[in-house]
Amino acid sequence: MQISAVRDAIADAARAVVLPTGIAKLTCTGYVPDAVTAPCFFVGEVEVNFDKAMGRKLDELTFTCRVLAGRADDRSSQRIIDALLSGSGPASLKAAIEAARGAPGEMALGGLADDLHLQRVQGYRWFEHAGSTYVGAELILKVIGDGST
Repeated sequence: MQISAVRDAIADAARAVVLPTGIAKLTCTGYVPDAVTAPCFFVGEVEVNFDKAMGRKLDELTFTCRVLAGRADDRSSQRIIDALLSGSGPASLKAAIEAARGAPGEMALGGLADDLHLQRVQGYRWFEHAGSTYVGAELILKVIGDGST
């Protein structure tokens, strides 16, 4: 798997969320941005486990993604994060990202991976990013695919 292409495909999948009326569209990027335009989703750190199957047939990537919302109003910012972290619904990042798994028998992320799974949310807290503070959370996403490509 090509890590850069997978990062971009995850961000593309996250763009499908629909936030409630009156809330700015979710900004999504496959990389940690220099500056955040809230609300923002980005793909951060990656851990790579090579050779999960013989002959370079399977690698496992674990991405730590973050979602951040502004802090103009603490309660409304946390409600935005809550909507994005919900397991279903139009604003659900889990639903949007896992829709990129494709139909049964299809490759995930437009052919870049065998499968993906948003495993958990962690670290719901205040984040410092580029000198500003945001409320947010981390999403742990596992992607598996051919290690020889």
